[in-house]
Amino acid sequence: FTILGEIPDEEQILPRKDYESLDYDRCISEPYVEVLEGMDNKKAKKYEAVHWMMVFAIGVTVGLLGLFVDFFVRLFNKLKFTVVGDSIEKCSDKGCLSLSLLELLAFNMTFVFIASVLVLIEPVAAGSGIPEIKSYLNGVKIPGIVRLRTFLCKAAGVLFSVAGGLFVGKEGPMIHSGAIVGAGLPQFQSITFRKIKFDFPYFRSDRDKRDFVSAGAAAGVAAAFGAPIGGTLFSLEEGSSFWNQALTWKVLFCSMSATFTLNFFRSGINFSKWGSFQLPGLLNFGEFKCPDGDKNCHLWTAVDLAFFVLMGVVGGLLGALFNCMNKNLAKYRIRHIHPKAKFIRVLESLLVTMVTTIVIFAASMLGECRDLSTPTDLQFGTDLAGSEDINSTIRQFFCSNKTYNDMATLFFNPQEAAIHQLFHQDGTFSPVTLSVFFFLYFLLACWTYGVSVPSGLFVPSLLCGAAFGRLVANVLSSVRKLGMDIYSGTFALIGAAAFLGGVVRMTISLTVILIESTNEITYGLPIMITLMVAKWTGDFFNKGIYDIHIQLRGVPLLEWETEVEMDRLTASDIMETNLTYVYPHTRVQSLVSILRTTVYHAFPVVTENRQNERDFMKGNILISNNIHFKKSSVVSRAGEQRRRCQSMKSYPSSELRNVCDEQSAAVEPSEEGEDLLQQMLERRHAPYPNLYPDQSPSEEWTMEERFRPLTFHGLILRSQLVNLLIRGVCYAENQSSTNQPRLSYAEMTEDYPRYPDIHDLDLTLLSPRMIVDVTPYMNPCPYTVSPNARISQVFNLFRTMGLRHLPVVNAVGEIVGIITRHNLTHEFLMAKLRQHYITI
Repeated sequence: FTILGEIPDEEQILPRKDYESLDYDRCISEPYVEVLEGMDNKKAKKYEAVHWMMVFAIGVTVGLLGLFVDFFVRLFNKLKFTVVGDSIEKCSDKGCLSLSLLELLAFNMTFVFIASVLVLIEPVAAGSGIPEIKSYLNGVKIPGIVRLRTFLCKAAGVLFSVAGGLFVGKEGPMIHSGAIVGAGLPQFQSITFRKIKFDFPYFRSDRDKRDFVSAGAAAGVAAAFGAPIGGTLFSLEEGSSFWNQALTWKVLFCSMSATFTLNFFRSGINFSKWGSFQLPGLLNFGEFKCPDGDKNCHLWTAVDLAFFVLMGVVGGLLGALFNCMNKNLAKYRIRHIHPKAKFIRVLESLLVTMVTTIVIFAASMLGECRDLSTPTDLQFGTDLAGSEDINSTIRQFFCSNKTYNDMATLFFNPQEAAIHQLFHQDGTFSPVTLSVFFFLYFLLACWTYGVSVPSGLFVPSLLCGAAFGRLVANVLSSVRKLGMDIYSGTFALIGAAAFLGGVVRMTISLTVILIESTNEITYGLPIMITLMVAKWTGDFFNKGIYDIHIQLRGVPLLEWETEVEMDRLTASDIMETNLTYVYPHTRVQSLVSILRTTVYHAFPVVTENRQNERDFMKGNILISNNIHFKKSSVVSRAGEQRRRCQSMKSYPSSELRNVCDEQSAAVEPSEEGEDLLQQMLERRHAPYPNLYPDQSPSEEWTMEERFRPLTFHGLILRSQLVNLLIRGVCYAENQSSTNQPRLSYAEMTEDYPRYPDIHDLDLTLLSPRMIVDVTPYMNPCPYTVSPNARISQVFNLFRTMGLRHLPVVNAVGEIVGIITRHNLTHEFLMAKLRQHYITI
């Protein structure tokens, strides 16, 4: 059986205990309530204005980041292709092609070496970052994922990994970088620069940070593809586990700001037409249109839909194969490469670069020499390289002056230019070239994704799929019996969508991204159908590539919903019953002992239901405080019961009056409520062993001691307890709790997001016998669930509310367990379900 969130060896690589959850649920403590009560309309509008300013600043920053990445990638590529291209043209006649190969290897391996070294500085910067950001928005804290150092290594590393000739894209790292900007910019502080601090009291919670990370990730998509609506839907579909209406508008505004900024500067720099807005994103598909005067040409027809469905099926199969191969490669890397010295990862990156470079060079030598068409026959849209010469991306390597090498034209160009050629050049690539290109690109892209460099998967998948779609178009065009009028660009686009959808399994957001990138709404239906078919086909075999990598890392990600059979279980079947708790008034030594001997991040605040606790009410101040706190709760509930009974007496039904009279006679309290408290204490279970509240739970407790009835009053976080101890929030035994210092909400959140550790606490400044009143700082109204609640109810409440801890409270207000993220993972639920069947 799977035990406590562990996955079998063939699935899990990293232990689940390495990951913590985020506190998205607000703690409605007294300091927070004071802030709300002091929030008038003027302050509320100021807070909202600051929120909008931060959203706008994130969008502009992400747009400028996209401009920076695009400029240097283009600069490095231009330098490399110019030098190597001139060398190949000279060496084709002189027979010194080995020198050209060495030059290309020198460029690529130097660039990739720099990218690998940057990843060694911050290992989290490897890959696309989308799995990590998806996990973060799901509520899982991955160390270092949104740090400034990660941002610098990611943004700089992706320049060199793309320029180094690896089959990777810069769009995925753009999404991760945008999320880091969203997480860090509104905080006005950084761990990397600890001495730089600003007095900015806003947005000091995981909930606010989550909103800005969602906006930053959406802005990254918008800047990468020029698709602000697609970016918003991406953040909704792939990222955030829970959403609200106000966040939708802000995320869209952030995406629009990023697209506007990038478009404005790119159009001005590339075309010297400031304000023309001709380049909305880093990846532009160009305009799909038939040649002027060709009345028989159509972008697509109803007959083509049948072939699009088949392409979706093939794309789903190819995507499933890609994911399966990459999963096995990732498991091999984590088990055999990552445990070794760090330089081994650099060597692997250099090995992949060397093989890729040699394959590209050798394949280009095998390309076909084809006649150069006239400019009117080349259906280029906007040249992605920004060159005025429409044939600037044509490569004549190893061919005469009036011909060009079709294989080299695809391999010896930036990936965006190659995609553009497959979409818009008509009849310039042979089926053999497209087949070889697809096969080599498929294998090398699969091998490359996962090496220790910043790398995206969108562009390689689009290019690989575009070659597949163009190949289908060539085959259909050659079959004259069909009598079809094929527009090659449409099939290339559908092929790109089919393969990308089969790999990442995105539907709504990817549909809108492709529509916005093509600027052609008529492609909406075929793209949607293709992506749906590709997803259904691929899901039959395995998960999407991002979910696979999340699973390999052992991240406790919560899916959208649980299986129907899980409803055979209840909350009592999966909850953690061995609780560590604190009392409303607890001694310092007890709190320190609990915090230093446990790893829990939240503790229920309880009072014990013991018959013999009456004996301590007079002789122990600490016991008396806890009993007083409990008694006030009991008396308030008694008063509510009396009011209900009085209202029920006004009804004509005699049954209601009789029921009310019986309840009143049974639990009628005295004027001060003492009799009711005594009756409730006496009706409890048998007496439990004595335990003073300054004693912490011990491993030597008996089963009876561990499961004593505990009245639940609230939940307090570890960070809050440590903060109270470090700031000396306590009172002496001979004092009242009113003498305890009070902390404001700003003081409670001042150290966010890196709270002090309990082991850094200097106990010489506090007396161990001092008492801490935790009631003003606990959350008195957390979400709770009944022990009889079905798993689907528990799961939906936990996920949609963004919870980290869910107390299980019975009908009489006693806490009987607590549910965390690990108790709701698929593996844990499956293990409990097996135990349930065995019990039956």
